Amino acid sequence: MTNREQFRVALSGAFKNQDGTPVFPMFDLGPLANDQEIDFEYVTGVDGRMSAESLEEFDALVLLLERFDANSIPTSNRLALIARFGVGFDTVDVEACKNKGIAVGITPNGVRRPVAASVLTYILALSGRLMVKDALVRGGPSTFSERAQHMGTGLVGKTLGSIGLGNIGTEIFRLCAPLDMNFIAHDPYIDPTVAKSVNVELKDLESIFRESDFLTINVPLGEETLHLVNSARLTLMKPTAYLINTSRGPVVDQTALVTALTQGVIAGAGLDVFDPEPPESDDPLLQLDNVILSPHALCWTDQCFAGIGAQDLEHVFAIKNGQVPQALADPSVADEPTFQRKLEHYRIHFGTQST
Repeated sequence: MTNREQFRVALSGAFKNQDGTPVFPMFDLGPLANDQEIDFEYVTGVDGRMSAESLEEFDALVLLLERFDANSIPTSNRLALIARFGVGFDTVDVEACKNKGIAVGITPNGVRRPVAASVLTYILALSGRLMVKDALVRGGPSTFSERAQHMGTGLVGKTLGSIGLGNIGTEIFRLCAPLDMNFIAHDPYIDPTVAKSVNVELKDLESIFRESDFLTINVPLGEETLHLVNSARLTLMKPTAYLINTSRGPVVDQTALVTALTQGVIAGAGLDVFDPEPPESDDPLLQLDNVILSPHALCWTDQCFAGIGAQDLEHVFAIKNGQVPQALADPSVADEPTFQRKLEHYRIHFGTQST
C-alpha cells in the first residue's frame, strides 16, 4: 500500500530510547502492528515541539512530551487526531486544532484510578507524618526515641476537600469513602447529581479553603485556574491543613505556597507538580521538611501507562473507522465540517474492519 492508502500513525519520538527500545514497554503497540492497513513510525520533535513538516503524511499522532501548537499543524490537512498520552492537554493548542478539524483525545480511563490513588497516598503519608518517621529510624537510636514528639493526625471526621469534581475528583472520593471523612468540593461545571453520588457537598471556593483539613487540586491548567491557589486563599486555610496538588504546577502560586509553609499558615503539602518543572536545585521548596515531593510521576505504574496507551489506541481506531473518539479535550470538534469530512473519508476507505 502507498502512504495515502494506509492509515498512518505518528508516535512521539520520546516514546523510544536512544537504543531503539521502548521507554514504556507496557504501552502495547500490538494492535497497530497487527493491522495491515496501519503504518506507524516514531517522529521526533524539534526543540520540544512537533513540527508541521514531520507530520504532513500522517492521519493521527500519539503525543507524549512535545508541545503541539498552531505552527505544528501540517498544511496537507490530513491529520485528524492528536491522542495525548495522559489527561492533561495544556501542551496542545486545542482551539487551533479544532479550527483545522483535528480532534484532541485524552485518556481519563487510564489515569482515573492511578491519580486518585496518588492523592490517597499523600493523605495517608501526610496525616501519619511518614517522611518524618522514616527519618527518625534512619537517624539511629537517638532520633528513634523522639517518635512521641511527632504524633500523626487521625482521619475520622476530618474534611477532605477538592477543587474540581471531574473524572479524578470523583474517583478520589470513592477511594476515600472507607476513611469516614466529610467530603466537600467546588466545581461550577459539575452536575449536582454527580456530587450526590459520591456523598460530596458542593460549596463555594472560599469555603473549600476554609473548611478542608486536606485540600486536593483536580483542575486542568488554563486562564481560569492559573494561580487559583494564591496567597489570599492559602491564608483562609486552617494552620493544621494540608494542600495536595497532582494537577499542574502553575495552578498553585508556588512562591505564595513556600511562604505559607514556612510561616506555618498551613501544616504541610504533598506536591507531584511544580512551577517551573522540574524545580531548580536551589528552589526553597526543596529545603522544607513539611512537604512531600514526587517528580510528576507518583501515579506512574505499569497499569497506569498500559491503560493510557490502550485508550489512546481506542481513539486511533475510532478515527480510522470514521467514528468520533469518546474522550476529547473539546468534544465540539465533532461538529466541525472539516473534521466530519475527514471521518467520512475514513469510513469510505477503512469502514469498521479494525478493532
